[in-house]
Amino acid sequence: METKTFNKIFTGDEGALKRALYKSMGFTDSQLKKPLIGIANSFTSATPGHYNLNEICKKVKEGIIAAGGTPIEFGTIAPCDGIAEGHLGMKYILPAREIIASSIEIMGRAHNFDGIVLLGSCDKIVPAMLIGAARLKIPAVFVNGGPMYPAKYNGKDWDGNIVTEAIGWKKQNLITEKEFKNIEEIAEPCIGSCSMMGTANTMCCLGEVLGLSIPGSAMIPAVEAKRYRVAVESGEAIVELIKNNVKFEDILTKQSFDNAIKFLLAMGGSTNAILHLQSIYKEYFGEDLSLDYISKISKSIPTIASIYPASEYDVVDFYRDGGVLAVLKELKNNLNLECKNILNKTLKEVLDEISYAKNRDMIKTIKEPFNNESGVDILRGNLAIDGAVCKPAAIPENLKYFKGKAIVFNSEEEANKAIISGDIKTNSVLVIRYEGPKGGPGMPEMYKPMKYLEGMGLANSCALITDGRFSGSNRGLFVGHISPEAYEKGIISVVKDNDEIIIDIYNNKITLNVDDLEIEKRFENLELLIKEVPNGYLKIYRKLCSSASEGAILKY
Repeated sequence: METKTFNKIFTGDEGALKRALYKSMGFTDSQLKKPLIGIANSFTSATPGHYNLNEICKKVKEGIIAAGGTPIEFGTIAPCDGIAEGHLGMKYILPAREIIASSIEIMGRAHNFDGIVLLGSCDKIVPAMLIGAARLKIPAVFVNGGPMYPAKYNGKDWDGNIVTEAIGWKKQNLITEKEFKNIEEIAEPCIGSCSMMGTANTMCCLGEVLGLSIPGSAMIPAVEAKRYRVAVESGEAIVELIKNNVKFEDILTKQSFDNAIKFLLAMGGSTNAILHLQSIYKEYFGEDLSLDYISKISKSIPTIASIYPASEYDVVDFYRDGGVLAVLKELKNNLNLECKNILNKTLKEVLDEISYAKNRDMIKTIKEPFNNESGVDILRGNLAIDGAVCKPAAIPENLKYFKGKAIVFNSEEEANKAIISGDIKTNSVLVIRYEGPKGGPGMPEMYKPMKYLEGMGLANSCALITDGRFSGSNRGLFVGHISPEAYEKGIISVVKDNDEIIIDIYNNKITLNVDDLEIEKRFENLELLIKEVPNGYLKIYRKLCSSASEGAILKY
């Protein structure tokens, strides 16, 4: 009996050349009649979160073959934020998202895959893969490589960013050079994505909430055997989706996006997730996911989880106490429980099978939350007419209403030098501008300035605002994504040293306390700063990217 051919490009005489090309690599007629599954494998030995993905990929292939599919592997780039931070490389990290998404789209369309499995772990790679899948709109499964274990230092768990804080400790003679070297040796104890609720792990969690990963899988540590079992199950799942005619749009819906937003707000995950959800939504639905819409949802979602850097509990602790599903269980009355996942189960069916979290110091009930406001929120005011993003979950209570004098920097490098040199005084608002999507260009993270403030003992008495981004590992009073950015003549471009700035987290306000007429006068004399960058992709990105308030995606 003739076997049905799934992929139409292999049928008839017109398919002969395609069949021949695959046969040159050893594929058989039987294999080419099965569902053809692309595997976007972002393995690299340059990024610890992706170092195990070749092994994960082998297991995914086993699952695909066992379920009756044919796996086809291809690669993507996967730059590491930690290695890129603090130099020109950081300007490329967010723009890399568009390259990765486009490479997945191109391979998916050129080879006409029946389905796709996405293998990634780190900050921009995960959202890029979800953007690529959103463009293709074919059955898709996301598999991450898992987080690393935390570092142990002085009886406390840390992520690798302890190294940057230790620079400040050494500067203040709190530790010796020998102790600094010891911290470097223990900071990253194994492979995996960094062990805090930064952008990487936030986005892996959101992939699960959106229904694109095996339930309960996002935070399985990279070095545990269950990580490989889930990879096999994921390979089986993609084939079953195709055989059962479960479409991509059956899983990724506006309701599942609402669930993801609510999870993010309740978790106090990375502020960068706002940019990425906006980007995925825009590519998939062709509509804007506005900051106003996110802000509206935030009014009904309190902070119920507190994971490092917001607390002492790291993502491995989070996994052990139920992870993503434990938070969703607490939120269930606020969620759309009919949303389906890649196992073709509803969220209600999944949550009915699990227990509530046990560690109430890490995951609270929705009736008795950590804070009544959400863990990630949107600010507006004359300094951010189109919006800005903050992370109340990582802001100490004494800083949630802050009034201070501006110290203005036109680059991250200038700010870093001033902080580490001891030039910053308490009650200052550091303003780092011309670091937005166009001004940076590339919207680099202001990771280092915040870590230096911590190391210099200033994190509880200063604020930092920027048109750039922040790392998911940052904590303290920081406000990013200020829009319009300085490069597009946002009001941040005319702030001067000693201007008074008021940041009111309780009322979602950020205000430059300067007379409107004075602001107008300053604009008359404004000379925009245009930063020189190497020829190539950064110049393309600067020319085509949208505002941070729209996801900093390429406009077309």
